Parts: sequence; structure tokens; C-alpha cells
Amino acid sequence: MSAVHHILLVDDDETLRDALAEQLALYDEFKISTAGTATSAVKAVQAERIDLAVMDVGLPDMDGREAVKMMRKNGFKSPVIMLTGQGSDSDTVLGLEAGANDYVVKPFKFAVLLARIRAHLRQYEASEDAVFQVGPYTFHPGSKLLVSEKGSKTKLTEKETAILRFLYRAGRKPIAREILLQEVWGYNSQVTTHTLETHIYRLRQKIEPDPGNARLLVTDAGGYRLNP
Repeated sequence: MSAVHHILLVDDDETLRDALAEQLALYDEFKISTAGTATSAVKAVQAERIDLAVMDVGLPDMDGREAVKMMRKNGFKSPVIMLTGQGSDSDTVLGLEAGANDYVVKPFKFAVLLARIRAHLRQYEASEDAVFQVGPYTFHPGSKLLVSEKGSKTKLTEKETAILRFLYRAGRKPIAREILLQEVWGYNSQVTTHTLETHIYRLRQKIEPDPGNARLLVTDAGGYRLNP
């Protein structure tokens, strides 16, 4: 099972909003929240972690592009896909300049929107701005930090960050020690599985309440996996 991405759908057309939410909810990779106004969308991205927002331009209380500007100003860095009934180049430019990542013109095929959503999530996860949920922690690989639910910060080393990031991308799939070594250290013949095990041990000391009985970073099938 892959990591679940939290999607925010913002559209004042309740029929369209509910239809999109219902279709996206069929995929285990998504958790769906909805909003009918720009104001509620701005509040939503501040209140909880949203991995991607699908935002209509024509919202009743504010232009969706202005809402995106506010969200960006407030620190929201996840991808935003704008929905619009206007397909002109100038309209697209305005949306992109406001901070949107992509533009989809109505009417559109669901498969096209789904492909755009997945593509932007992949791009974002590879960026330095990416933020992930790892158990009770918010994981900031760009700054090598884990932030607990109470706000306390744990600094990670470069290798610890790389290990967590790779395991997160694997979802709940166990990753063999040899693969982790290749991905984190490259093809360095001087590095052994003992080096990896030492880093896993130190990582568990930082993230596990009981490191001797690991529940988040577990040993499985000759390798390791995250159990978020």
C-alpha cells in the first residue's frame, strides 16, 4: 500500500465537487476533503496538511487565483491545479502567476485530471519543498527535520533523511538492505550492511518511543519498511 495523499477539492458547484470526490475516493492512494468557498479553502490548508489542492477559478467569495496567492503567502507549498471555464492563454498565465502549478479547462475528462494530480504529486515529492507524514511526525526532508505533534523538532543526518524518504516512497513495502544501500550510499563497495544497520539503529533512537520494540521503522522480509 502506497502512502495516502490528502487532496482538497474546492468548487462551488456541489454536483461537480461531489462527483470528483466520489471518483477520487475510489483510489486508496487518496484522502479527500472538500470546500465550496475560497475562504474555507485558505483555512483548510492552514489547519491540516494538504498534499494537493484542486481549485476552481470562479468561487463565490473570491477569485480562485487570489485565494491561491493568499495560500502561497501563508506558506502553502503543495501543488495547486486550477479548474476554469476559460481556456485563453491570458487566463492560464494569470493562474500560473498567482502560484498555481497547472490549469485544467472545463469540461474535462476525469482520467486527465487524475493523471495531472498524480504527475504533480510525483514532482512535488521529489522537490525540496516536500512535506510528508511519517507516523506521528511531519517529515521535512529539505530541512532534514522531523516535527512531532507537539511541535518539537528532531534533526536528522543526510543519510537518515535519505533512508526515511526512500522508505516513505515505498509505502508499506519492505525494502531489502542491499537496495537501501545502493539508493542511499550508491555503489560504494566500502559500505556494508553493518553501516546501514548502524544508521537504522540511530534513527530508531530518534523516532521510536521504545527503540528496542520498533513499531514505526520495522524490520521485515530481510529489509526495512515504514509502518505509518
